[in-house]
Amino acid sequence: MEARTRKRRWLIAAAVGAVVLALGLALFKPWLLFVDVRVDEQLPTVVPSPAAPSATAKPPAGTPTTSPAGPVQLAEGSLISHEHATTGTVRIIQQPGGKRVLTLANLDTSNGPDVHVWLSAADVVEGTAGWFTAGSAEHFDLGMIKGNQGNQVYALPDELDLARFKSVDLWCVQFSVSFGAAQLAQ
Repeated sequence: MEARTRKRRWLIAAAVGAVVLALGLALFKPWLLFVDVRVDEQLPTVVPSPAAPSATAKPPAGTPTTSPAGPVQLAEGSLISHEHATTGTVRIIQQPGGKRVLTLANLDTSNGPDVHVWLSAADVVEGTAGWFTAGSAEHFDLGMIKGNQGNQVYALPDELDLARFKSVDLWCVQFSVSFGAAQLAQ
């Protein structure tokens, strides 16, 4: 009788262990750390901004003002690492027709289970202190990251007030942690 009870306990323990393992694999998806998703979208080529006119120089009367012939960079930042090693350049670009996009150039980070691209009102903080900063600030979610490597373009809504956002964050929604972030500068 004792051998039968011991065998039943081992079977129950093995079943519970299998369920815990399956739940852990489903939740953490550790295989993503070994799988890279490369995206190479065409990034807009930015035209140089015209030099700012001096305070005393005025264009001759009747001179038409023209908008740039190509995309213009509104903001830029370099990604720093937080929870995962992350590098790349973030740019916000205005297209000739007025549409704006956010680009990730030369992105390299870890793949994750639920990583989103956020515009954040928080300043970027280096080191472990910055891992959770964006989660407590106002943000705008541009959606899931398209891949963990390469070049990507994300459309920005026309009504989005970019002045409210100081940074871009690669935010893991599932674990509420930043993979990496970039402070935006004009």
